[in-house]
Amino acid sequence: MSAHRDEVDRLIADWKRERPDLDISPFAVLSRISRISRNLDIARRDAFADLETSGFDVLAALRRSGDPYQLSPGALMQETLVTSGTMTNRLDRLEELKLITRQPDPDDGRGSLVTLTASGMRAVDKALEGLLEQERELLKGLTRDQKVALADLLSALAAHLEEN
Repeated sequence: MSAHRDEVDRLIADWKRERPDLDISPFAVLSRISRISRNLDIARRDAFADLETSGFDVLAALRRSGDPYQLSPGALMQETLVTSGTMTNRLDRLEELKLITRQPDPDDGRGSLVTLTASGMRAVDKALEGLLEQERELLKGLTRDQKVALADLLSALAAHLEEN
């Protein structure tokens, strides 16, 4: 039986052998996060099908906003952390697919409001259900307590990174 539980254990052992003078400990966390992220990207592609991750992000922000499932492009930019030009391209694509509509903001003559359509609601709900199924599969090797502990640790790391 191998002493290595995963590929990162092997990578760390190799670096310790070749460069015993370096503290390799960040690899134990961050290389695993990177590898897990690649698996999550694949799972998201499978769950989102034709929607794409960027489209899902916009539709999900609208869906989470609650009835009437409507936000300004600026609010969507904040929710999805993208630039104005990127958001415009995403909205154009989603509007072509009839997953959203855009109309003038009655409270701001220069602004607009983006609204989730019934088709958009079905698409984002289906994608979310598929994503959660894929993510449950990715996490099935952990106990409930391990999942809670991991979520707490990742939350602490994310909060620290967001402060900086």
